[in-house]
Amino acid sequence: MSNQTNMETRQWGSRFGYLMVAAGAAIGLGNIWRFPYLAYQGGGGVFLVVYIIVVALIGHPMVQMETAIGRYTGKDTVSAFQRINKKWGFAGWMANVCTLMINMYYVVVGGWVAKYAFQYLTGGDFGADKQAYFDSFTSSTVEPIVWAMILLLFVSVLLYFGITNIVEKISKVMLPLLFALLIICGIWAFFVNENAIEGVKYYLLPDFSKFSFTTFAQAATQVLFSVGIGWGLYVTLGANIPKQNNLKSDAVMVSVFDTAAAILAGFVIVPSAFSGGVDIESAGPSLVFNVMTDIFEKLPGGRIIGFCFFLAILFAVISSLFSFFEISVRTFEDNLHMGRLKASVTTAVIVGIGNIFASLGFGLLSGVKLPWIDAGGFKTLGIYDWLDTFTAYLLMPIGCILVCIFIAKVWGFKNYEKEATNDGKFGHVNTYEKFLTVFVVPFFMIIILLTVFGFIK
Repeated sequence: MSNQTNMETRQWGSRFGYLMVAAGAAIGLGNIWRFPYLAYQGGGGVFLVVYIIVVALIGHPMVQMETAIGRYTGKDTVSAFQRINKKWGFAGWMANVCTLMINMYYVVVGGWVAKYAFQYLTGGDFGADKQAYFDSFTSSTVEPIVWAMILLLFVSVLLYFGITNIVEKISKVMLPLLFALLIICGIWAFFVNENAIEGVKYYLLPDFSKFSFTTFAQAATQVLFSVGIGWGLYVTLGANIPKQNNLKSDAVMVSVFDTAAAILAGFVIVPSAFSGGVDIESAGPSLVFNVMTDIFEKLPGGRIIGFCFFLAILFAVISSLFSFFEISVRTFEDNLHMGRLKASVTTAVIVGIGNIFASLGFGLLSGVKLPWIDAGGFKTLGIYDWLDTFTAYLLMPIGCILVCIFIAKVWGFKNYEKEATNDGKFGHVNTYEKFLTVFVVPFFMIIILLTVFGFIK
């Protein structure tokens, strides 16, 4: 098969198909599992305001820049940077390392979601003590790994046939269903929960007294994780986009879809938790699995709505993993010259091994602590927390800074504008966009780095 033919078969079947895959990549656990409890901890409405501002100032321009690099080169993350400047392959390798580490713990939580969806399907009984059920399951040596491996196998098999083939077709159905399920859950939660309006008020009305650098850093890293910027996602997806597509509008739509899903998830969870008298802040990451199961148990038709809720999350997990895995699969294919099968198996094995250690970190290996250093001195983190902190608070911000430098100083705004606007067909890269690239995005990333290392709070 010629290179030209290979590129053609890799292209998206339609613009809608690409948007569904890209939006599916962005809409995942970050939106439904992580966003609601972070929003509560960050002051509800004030976190929401900061999040939307950060998406506009960072999310949209980063999606556009990464996508332009990908489409211009038509290559994997490593080869894409190298094609423009041979010395910049390291940026692509760093993105791959970040992605593989994210997948290691992402699959862990994805396995939890699959387990809970199955439990609702078969009976919906989580016992009287939901926390005890959750702790017993997540600390188990075997069962969480089994569920994660099932998810890993499912995604890998489908991805073997190509992200622009079966995966694109599945995403066209899965993402609209995800939004439909979230809307159903949101309407249900609002009308059957007492005091739901109080939860909505807290969620929407900002209390700026709760704003801090930590709030900003949490909102900003949530954007990096949720939208999927700074780790090669849109470079990879952009490699398949036909030249006639409008990258500027596509970037806006992906950012809007992602933000809408996060806000919608908040409307489901926050009012429900308020109605149930739940302390969302203390629930933290276990909110979805402990609090929501308890709330669904008390609602009319709770088993049905619980199944729909966890099925929606499972759709989000699967749609994200398709694109997350593709980053490494494409790199192994194009840069290391592996066949599709070998590249898919290699990615699955690396992620699978990492998943085992991350999962056991909640049980058998809970005593294993990894080092972290900040302004306060030396401390340790569990395996899962270390992976999360290292990727979201360190590698992703550095990745965003590198992309900005690459666009402004290496590739140049003139070349970038030609690709992003189809030689001026779709407007221009104006002064405001250049300002975001040169000053705003790097400045925000530096704030994240200073926060995670404890220099500001």
